[in-house]
Amino acid sequence: MAATSGLIPANPAPSSQAVLPGFAPSRVRAPKHATARPARPAAASRAGLFTWVPVCLAVGISGWFEVSGQITAAGWVALIAMGLCGLVVARMATGLAEGGRLGWQAADAMRLGGLALALAVTGAGLAETRSRMVAAPVLEWRYYGPVEGRVVEIDRSARDRIRLTLDQVILRDFAPERSPKRVRLSLMDRAAQDIPPLGQRVMLTGHLGPPPGPASPDSFDFRRMAWFQSLGAVGYARTPIMAVTAPEGGAWQMHRLRMAISAAIQQRIGGQEGAVAAALMTGDRSGIEEATNEVMRASNLYHIISISGLHMSMLAGFVYTSLRLALVLAQGLGARIPLTTHKMAASGALCAAAAYLWLSGGGVATERAFVMVAVMLVAILVDQRAISLRTVALAATIILIYSPEALTSPGFQMSFAATIALILVYGPWARISPHIPFWLRPVAILLLSSLVASVATSPIAAAHFNRMAQYGLLANLLTVPIMGALVMPAGVIAAILGPVGLAGPALWVMGLGTKWMLLVADYVAGLHGSVTAIPLPPPPVVPLLCFGATLMVLSWRSGALRAQKTTPMLGVSIGAAMVVMAGGLWIGATRPLLLISQAGDAVGLMTAGGRAMSKPSGGAFAVKNWLDEDGDVASQEQAAARPAWQGDRRDRQADLPNGWKVAHFTGKGSGQRALPACQPGRIVIVSERVDLRDPPCLLFDESRLRRSGAVAIDFAEGRPIVTTTAEKRPPPGVKTVTR
Repeated sequence: MAATSGLIPANPAPSSQAVLPGFAPSRVRAPKHATARPARPAAASRAGLFTWVPVCLAVGISGWFEVSGQITAAGWVALIAMGLCGLVVARMATGLAEGGRLGWQAADAMRLGGLALALAVTGAGLAETRSRMVAAPVLEWRYYGPVEGRVVEIDRSARDRIRLTLDQVILRDFAPERSPKRVRLSLMDRAAQDIPPLGQRVMLTGHLGPPPGPASPDSFDFRRMAWFQSLGAVGYARTPIMAVTAPEGGAWQMHRLRMAISAAIQQRIGGQEGAVAAALMTGDRSGIEEATNEVMRASNLYHIISISGLHMSMLAGFVYTSLRLALVLAQGLGARIPLTTHKMAASGALCAAAAYLWLSGGGVATERAFVMVAVMLVAILVDQRAISLRTVALAATIILIYSPEALTSPGFQMSFAATIALILVYGPWARISPHIPFWLRPVAILLLSSLVASVATSPIAAAHFNRMAQYGLLANLLTVPIMGALVMPAGVIAAILGPVGLAGPALWVMGLGTKWMLLVADYVAGLHGSVTAIPLPPPPVVPLLCFGATLMVLSWRSGALRAQKTTPMLGVSIGAAMVVMAGGLWIGATRPLLLISQAGDAVGLMTAGGRAMSKPSGGAFAVKNWLDEDGDVASQEQAAARPAWQGDRRDRQADLPNGWKVAHFTGKGSGQRALPACQPGRIVIVSERVDLRDPPCLLFDESRLRRSGAVAIDFAEGRPIVTTTAEKRPPPGVKTVTR
């Protein structure tokens, strides 16, 4: 610049080309007749624009789920028109600002508002497109008979039963286009070694039904998850499994190889530590018993046995560090490396992560973890910062485009919450760490990262799982270092040496690490008060919490916005208000007075001492969900012993506010026994069908509950307010299978 700074052209170019490459803008003078334009400020909306892309997409996706995908054709026309209007407004704002008719700050606000609207509409469109792509028939009635299909997945249910997922399903008297695309069957009393291999076509006699709806109107909706998995029926089988054809070849041979590796790991290490090691390496969790899952949940270590960003980042980090050290050593010995060592190491780590993705069998959580790690490694290859909000935003955008339903999953929300929180503390840590003794830094960063990740994810975990592990930080501090220092490195070494039969020592080390993890989990879960039950928050709480926290982070982190004193504080204030509102709704939430299961076999009445169940058995799945969502640790038997209900075991009655009464009739002949009780001021629940066209009571019999789903009842102004799950139907395009 010093050699050329005086070389100013005698005849300057027009104002649109006044700033020439290599010249400082202040050195170039515009002609006197040029129209002066206001300087464009470095607006924060441009400095961090891309980080808002996944946020805007998420707004549209969450809106689509909020209305359960029930958007009419006219609604879509209106939405598309709004999106196009947003793009037009964004383009007009730029033109107005360039013409000097609008200030750049106002133009940026208009442009970003228009783009945000267009992206939100795009998010809703992505969810609708994905819903229609996975559309498949759903069984709507109970089926008993032969079931034929190909084994595509093997896992274990919450009752410790092996489950098979079948595709290419054939049911008796069903045309192929009417058969569910996938069905899942629990195998009653069958050992794991008796299950067929992946890719084999089998036949068995099964009891099938539609995926169950929510246990209550605000409960987790399994039907929605099943819809996006193309799972059209679930059930169980007690009969032997017959092989129809030999296992298929091709890609299924690779899947069977993965299961064979899992079996070899379990056999070599043994016990539950072997099952956990196999899950970490191959994603096969069929060997993990439910008792192990329980202690892992109670100690907040359950995330470790689900292949996630933690494992993928540990593996990629180990491979990256090892390769970089090896390349530096090779350079020291005179070897010529075609690329920089960090790019070579990043390439190797990316290949290792892809291999781990294949070995683990994929899965939504693993694919999400791979995308996040791959984005960061590719950032290294293109000379960008590997860890930044932009890379996180890119990973989130990719995931939301190919799997919009991931937005509603706790794994997605917790993964990104923890990642963003760790990025936020990286800057302060970089300034503080030089003042900490080097031998203390690993302990300090471990403590800090575990604390930050726990604080960021605990509210989300409590909202989804209705429990909070009080000593989860302690368990993670004792376990995560072993995972990073022993288990994952040993797994990488075992994978490399396995083909030549030398994986034994590495698997032994891996087994030691997983055994330590199980010992820590068992100890922490056994501590007094290790788990605190948390009531289910109202539906708006999680969206308000997540979007509010995101708005606070992005507003505060935007450097250009920080230069403008009011704008960042406005965004931070709005975000903080959303978080406070979420907390207020959660604290002030009340649970329904009366809950009725869809089958009519369970009724729960809220009392001063907790929810009292009408019966000590029946409707176990719904009852467990109700008690968990109440923040109640009692069992169904304990809840049934609470004072509220009177009468015979099959004919139960209880008093309600304002003189109302509730009666619950079950068993054979319950329909006839319920007729005298159906009077004004009564709520009558019957497990059989009652032939009353216009009942004087508020009646919920078998046929009515089949249409309404689970029911919640509260009282207002002396009258019952009824809420059902009927409005939570599958997304549009669903093909139901009926007789």
